Amino acid sequence: MSLTAAMFSGVSGLAAQSTAMATISDNISNTNTIGYKGTSALFSTLVTESATDTTYSAGGVQVHPRSQVDRQGLVTGSNTDTHMAIAGDGFFVVTGTPNPTATGGNYVFTRAGTFEPDATGLLRNAQGYYLQGWEIDANGNIPANRSDLAALTPANVTGLTGNAEATSNINLQANLSSNQTSFGPGYVAGDMTAGTTEPHFVRSFQIYDSLGSAHTMTYNFLRTGSGVTPNEWTVEVTADTDNDGVEDMLTSAIVAFNTDGTLDMSATTLSNTINIPWAASMGIGSPQAVNLNFGNDGLSDGFTQSGSISQLVSSDVNGALFGAFESVFINEQGTVIAKFDNGTSKEIYKIPIATFANPNGLQNRDGNAFDETPESGTFTLREATIGGAGKIISSATEASTVDIAEEFTRMIVTQRSYSAAGKIITTADEMLEELIRLKR
Repeated sequence: MSLTAAMFSGVSGLAAQSTAMATISDNISNTNTIGYKGTSALFSTLVTESATDTTYSAGGVQVHPRSQVDRQGLVTGSNTDTHMAIAGDGFFVVTGTPNPTATGGNYVFTRAGTFEPDATGLLRNAQGYYLQGWEIDANGNIPANRSDLAALTPANVTGLTGNAEATSNINLQANLSSNQTSFGPGYVAGDMTAGTTEPHFVRSFQIYDSLGSAHTMTYNFLRTGSGVTPNEWTVEVTADTDNDGVEDMLTSAIVAFNTDGTLDMSATTLSNTINIPWAASMGIGSPQAVNLNFGNDGLSDGFTQSGSISQLVSSDVNGALFGAFESVFINEQGTVIAKFDNGTSKEIYKIPIATFANPNGLQNRDGNAFDETPESGTFTLREATIGGAGKIISSATEASTVDIAEEFTRMIVTQRSYSAAGKIITTADEMLEELIRLKR
């Protein structure tokens, strides 16, 4: 009977609007939830097969709650270095336990990037999920099987040991005065370091060994050219290789110049690599190779000889003393970089981004997380900014996508629709009562 069908249609309307109100209440409740994705209620008709050209039997309405997971929330700044937001597509990979491979924990996905170190240094968000990442090896590489969840490890940003950086490169620009009187031929190697012969120009630089200890490397220059080779200088490079307070000679060589003051590599014997044989008692197992960049043949980009005074123009020496862990920085590619108080840094993790063909098909989990479903498709682990994955913004979080004004407008419409559906039932009931009275 059409009146009975109308009542059931009204009941379905009450149920559908109740579900719509539930989505609105959740949205409003999560206005300030980091990374929350608003849910909307979509409606579709129910049509009965008994309807004909001359009769109609009400069917009703169905409701389909849909989370708008693919919507981008506003990225806002944070004072915490390890807070992260994704600008673009993708999700952080997280687990409910620190070591899911050992405990059988489940991998889920989230946009809630309020990650902070727990008591053991593992990055965990406010919902209690642990961030997973690719650990970077000593050569700066991430695992080859990066598409496998088993390649992920919990990101740990504290408890790192100190870091020292041995000197490996020295870049020098210096001028040697052509007005300097030549010492002449017959110079004996070692005279300058022994103090027998005074060098014309001396410059020292602080270098660092592999253990982070500082040492001094000295360059002693003496003009020794004469006759057909007036533009030659002898250089002795020295360092205290055994910490006895005495400079030991590392190498003695010739530095030659063309008539225009540029470097003449054909007559220069100074090697581009200087090996420092530290004493075994210092705990350094092998000689330290230092690359010396002192210019190119025929150019004035390093050592030069001109009429001005002998002077050091510039120097660049890498390396650093031993330093303790200080802080972390996360770049747009998701690389977690540990910083040390000696000014050095080290890449320790890379945060992957999981993408889905249909993120709106993901299933909601507690703690603002999602799980994959057949509708969402299988996840793909990508490096941030590559292959459609979004970029990672550190010291930031993604705000909820809920618009309060929109939700209250929907609430008013839903309330009116619910009342209208109830009115259908009461009106149909009055009509049935009138029909019953016809029998009396």
